[in-house]
Amino acid sequence: MDINEFAPYVGLAVILYAIRQTSRVSNRYIPIVAIVLGVLYSFWESGVSPHATLVGLKYALLGIGTVAGVKYFIESSAKK
Repeated sequence: MDINEFAPYVGLAVILYAIRQTSRVSNRYIPIVAIVLGVLYSFWESGVSPHATLVGLKYALLGIGTVAGVKYFIESSAKK
């Protein structure tokens, strides 16, 4: 994964974490928001195509995983 693929993933993870910290969007809708944002960004970056859809889904899954990892890390640190 080069820097051109890594930056959108980190940006999406930060945005998802910020959305998660607010109470405006329920946590159960975070994956849907991630998919929509990831696919829209991928379409904007490289046009509408099946490959762009897969790249957007990859961004969404990586972002969701990162947010979950940060959440569990913070919760486990708080318990100690």
